[in-house]
Amino acid sequence: MDEILTPADLPLNHRSGFIALVGRPNVGKSTLLNAYVGQKVAIVSKKPQTTRNRILGILTRPDSQIVFVDTPGIHRPSHKLGEYMVKAAREAVPDADEVLLVVDVSVLPTPEDRLVAELLAQRCVSPVIMALNKMDLLPPEGVGRNVEAYLALVKSQGWMLTSATLGGNLDKLLEMVTAHLPSGPRYYPENQVTDLTERFVTSELVREQVLRFLHQEVPHAIAVVVEEFKQRPTGVTYIDATIFVEKESQKAIVIGSAGSMLKRIGTAARHEMEQALATKVYLELRVKVRSRWRRDDVALRHVGYPS
Repeated sequence: MDEILTPADLPLNHRSGFIALVGRPNVGKSTLLNAYVGQKVAIVSKKPQTTRNRILGILTRPDSQIVFVDTPGIHRPSHKLGEYMVKAAREAVPDADEVLLVVDVSVLPTPEDRLVAELLAQRCVSPVIMALNKMDLLPPEGVGRNVEAYLALVKSQGWMLTSATLGGNLDKLLEMVTAHLPSGPRYYPENQVTDLTERFVTSELVREQVLRFLHQEVPHAIAVVVEEFKQRPTGVTYIDATIFVEKESQKAIVIGSAGSMLKRIGTAARHEMEQALATKVYLELRVKVRSRWRRDDVALRHVGYPS
């Protein structure tokens, strides 16, 4: 295991800490995380509730190490999976050295934004910085109105208009975040960007393509389990994965006519895996029905979401 560097080994006033990225679904938390670490750590989609687990992204600079903790979007859950997701977000808040609250400034606060504000008021004792994200979509006439509405929700130590997709003001936001971190060591080696396992990453890359190609309720009823992950002597990584759905009708949609949709999902996922793993990938996908898995504790554990 790499040795953790102490402050004595680092530049004077080296700062470090854990930053919880918190907000309602679909405000750009995962896009922001990926932008800061410089590569895809968390999958992204235009569909809400894409992030289901806490995702760690590590940014190491000469003067600091910032460990971003991306969390599922906070919402009112309608099933066990939703409860698991909200619990993961809630538990990240009191453990964080700082909270980066991400909101979609292009629209006025929603009831879910108010849920987030209530959570922070109840559980947060650390500094809060607000990223008023999606400023590129904010109409000029809404700037003052929308900004003031969000600033009234939460007491923060600073805020910044940002665009995670275009990179707008991300450097300024990062300096603001860093300034509120405590002095501390590096918790991870300099070249490490996440603590995710390759099995988890590849399962998420399959789910990302399901979100990309399918619509309505089907993507939210999907879970992906990597059954086998093996490096073959030829250098090819063999991955065998199962896509779980809740209904036979969903299975038919995922497979598509003569297997066309499953092939499309697999081809796109394999390309992403080869980029992430830097190896050739042989991917086998199958689809199985596990009825009401989002509402069953045992099924949730089976597909990787401890209830």
